[in-house]
Amino acid sequence: MTRGARAALVLGSGIGGFVDGIVIHQLLGWHHMLSGWYPDDPHRNMVGDGLFHLLCLLLVLVGVALLNRAGTVPARALWGGVLAGWGVFNLVEGVVDHLVLGVHHVRTGPHELAYDLGFLALGAVLVAVGALVARERVGR
Repeated sequence: MTRGARAALVLGSGIGGFVDGIVIHQLLGWHHMLSGWYPDDPHRNMVGDGLFHLLCLLLVLVGVALLNRAGTVPARALWGGVLAGWGVFNLVEGVVDHLVLGVHHVRTGPHELAYDLGFLALGAVLVAVGALVARERVGR
């Protein structure tokens, strides 16, 4: 894996985390970072969300720094890596936080498992699409 590809994956992981936090935590209000452990403690959940967003910011900053060191990265490799990194974020966060630790679920209540599995499926699709986008075209 090239330096540019690694940088794009890290950047995509941070962006994926931001999309999750902004859309699912804040706009839809389906869960907060610690809502599975502390369902009735809005302060802990707000702090958990803040720490989560701080981690996402660090991933984006590290990704940008790695991109800076990687030199020129072809657009296909950059955007494919960002999509794949977002998918990797979904897969890791979905398995660890949703299924293993129970820190939270995508949407608590009826069809909880379906939402969690849908989140994982979206992650797998993002990885596959990202890999296809990043793939070099043969014969060009």
